[in-house]
Amino acid sequence: MSNTGILSNQIMTPRGPLLHKPEVLAPAGNLEKLKFAVRYGADAVYIGGQSLGLRANADNFSFEEMQEAAEFAHSFGSKVYVATNIIAHNEDLTQVDDFMRNLERVGIDAIIVADPALIERTKQAAPGLELHLSTQASTTNWQSVQFWKEEGLSRIVLAREVSLQEIREIKRHVDVEIEAFVHGAMCISYSGRCVLSNHFTARDSNRGGCSQSCRWKYDLFEQLPKDERNEGTGESGESFTMSSKDMCMLEYLPDMIRAGVDSFKIEGRMKSIHYVATVTNQYRRAVDAFCADPDHYAMNPEWMEEIWKASHRSLTTGFFYGVPTEKDQLFVENEDIPLYDFAGLVTDYDAPSQVATIQQRNKFSIGDTVEFFGPTMERFSMVVKEMWNDKGEAISSAPHAMMTVKLRVDKPVSPNDMMRKGKIVK
Repeated sequence: MSNTGILSNQIMTPRGPLLHKPEVLAPAGNLEKLKFAVRYGADAVYIGGQSLGLRANADNFSFEEMQEAAEFAHSFGSKVYVATNIIAHNEDLTQVDDFMRNLERVGIDAIIVADPALIERTKQAAPGLELHLSTQASTTNWQSVQFWKEEGLSRIVLAREVSLQEIREIKRHVDVEIEAFVHGAMCISYSGRCVLSNHFTARDSNRGGCSQSCRWKYDLFEQLPKDERNEGTGESGESFTMSSKDMCMLEYLPDMIRAGVDSFKIEGRMKSIHYVATVTNQYRRAVDAFCADPDHYAMNPEWMEEIWKASHRSLTTGFFYGVPTEKDQLFVENEDIPLYDFAGLVTDYDAPSQVATIQQRNKFSIGDTVEFFGPTMERFSMVVKEMWNDKGEAISSAPHAMMTVKLRVDKPVSPNDMMRKGKIVK
């Protein structure tokens, strides 16, 4: 699955022809999500350990799980990176050396790091680990990129506030890998350096405890004595005053590739399997299609249809084409409404009978219109007409989590393909 190697078509970037496809880098909150990200096209996956990362509420990985993750990913030609991107306090440093040595021991390919102390300690304790600079370091110019390259970092994850023009300028000056976020939730604070959560909930955003205070509902009040205070509600009634729309650069990947971006990062370690698989696969398809024939590339509208079938908010291009305006924010309502439910996972398929074995993930019934999709297949829809439980008994619905169901399908499917159904939005 690895897509490294010289391309048959030359794609010009600020430093000359592109010699390899950009990496599709997917999130994974646990081992199951990692395996789906890899199967659905990720060249690399980033995960969190049980310390030193910024997603304390994710499942995160033990060292034993990391070893299994690395072995699985490497068998597909993919890589595993570990986020160790906290802003460290003194007490955090006591665990760094052993933690990094263990990452190197279990086969992790690189760490994503922001704190200079962690960088120096890692170079001494685990010199075999590649170092990628986190977006938390707020790197926005080529001289800073050059500095970090000279410090031994092989890749820079740029600040989310950097434009495409600035990326081109950076690539003209410095020969180093550049990673940029292309999809997912956007933090309203500069490169994720937020203190709202610290003040509102005593949970440190920069040490993995973010309570997402920017997504809360806010309103305005007149500054009056307490007994005279009136709520200043506007016409909308409720407002999100600090909530960004989600990033999506799928339609603009040619611009990203020509600017010289080496790795396309998808946000979402706490997202569902359905989200990770769906989004990763569309970026995989787009990158492959463009790099195969850049002169005749055309965006397939079905790829964006798939993006909208994953959990989402309204979408924006962030800072890539200019400073965001009020059009890039969510003010009136939270639009995080999934249009489809992940209904089941294909575990087996019998071609002679056209019967698929499904592991249930959400309830579905006879008469439901369902849709199958997978990492290589073309999606198709069908109506469920007949189904059986694992004892061969006819059933009308599958209400129990993880139950085994057999149903006849209209077209061939394969293990690890997914089945989803439309969700009624109220």
